[in-house]
Amino acid sequence: MYHFVDEAGDPTIFNARGAVLVGSPGVSHTFMVGVAHLPDPVGARVILDDLRQGLLADPYFKGVPSMRPEAGRTALCFHAKDDLPEVRREVFRVLASLNASVRVAFRRKASLVPAARTDRSVDARRVAARLYDELVERVFVGSIESAGTHEICFARRGKSDRQEALSEALSRALGHGPAGRWTMRSSVPSADAGLQVVDYFLWAVQRLIERDEDRYFGLIASQVRLVWDLDDCRSDPGGRRYGPGDMLTVEKKKPLTS
Repeated sequence: MYHFVDEAGDPTIFNARGAVLVGSPGVSHTFMVGVAHLPDPVGARVILDDLRQGLLADPYFKGVPSMRPEAGRTALCFHAKDDLPEVRREVFRVLASLNASVRVAFRRKASLVPAARTDRSVDARRVAARLYDELVERVFVGSIESAGTHEICFARRGKSDRQEALSEALSRALGHGPAGRWTMRSSVPSADAGLQVVDYFLWAVQRLIERDEDRYFGLIASQVRLVWDLDDCRSDPGGRRYGPGDMLTVEKKKPLTS
């Protein structure tokens, strides 16, 4: 199996003067990590490439800035935040045919403020890396059940190489039991269609959590195996886990402002 990991939202909590920025324009309420398990990433690449080429050839999109090759956006690969609504709808149409299963774990950044205030001496990049590693560990717990070799591809984050830290997070999550062997690497969405897939799933989850907008999530909900809200401790100190049989909805989720 092949597993593709990406993030949504941002880890920003404070500005340079120490004021809380969570939820202000351009700053997300949440930070999440997702993994898409794909049985056939080569087939997924063919399907998404064919779709993109068809859209680029459609006269309806002629002259659209994001569709121009020099823009490095939709013409290069799909990215839900940058794609036009019409393009987004077409991508969501084909996601079901890729047989992906997806797991997401996220933190509510407002819940992180008290601990972050007492830890202000730590560099913001280290705090972000620590948060990312925590979510990687959580999202992989119990995620790999079959024996054999598993390749885990992380979306590249900046220029730093954090393979050792990520390997430790995976080791804590997966252990050395019946899941078999796993290898890891980093890549970019234009090179690995699986990263485009997980990006779209994360975007749909984030829209539901942060904007109470569930129409996109409804298109992919059957492929979501886990959404783990680590800061909704109303019934479990370990957080609220949604999945098949108890799927995430706007009505069930804890409000962001509570």
